[in-house]
Amino acid sequence: QVQLVESGGGLVQPGGSLRLSCAASSGIFSLYDTRWYRQALGKQRELVALINSGGMIIYADSVKGRFTMSRDNAMKTMDLQMNSLEPEDTAVYYCNVRNRMADYWGQGTQVTVSS
Repeated sequence: QVQLVESGGGLVQPGGSLRLSCAASSGIFSLYDTRWYRQALGKQRELVALINSGGMIIYADSVKGRFTMSRDNAMKTMDLQMNSLEPEDTAVYYCNVRNRMADYWGQGTQVTVSS
């Protein structure tokens, strides 16, 4: 069983930046696809960014050019650097790692963009 612990959420003004981090407790991290999701109040959870086990990176159109995802397989961590934040980015952000046999989620961290 892999546990994921997230950190880095908070309150930021529009145009500001935040960095989210997610650390895995165990497992061969390089074998997992890694993803960041978010869920705003009253909306469905949506994919923000992913880096698969092969290193391919994909971003949602709404965050392209503003968010950067990275991962460190040796440290078993994944990060999401969020710049030029907008009120529409307000949501609970979740990290996720998965492969064909397992699917693990972080506890979620609140990001609020407001003046």
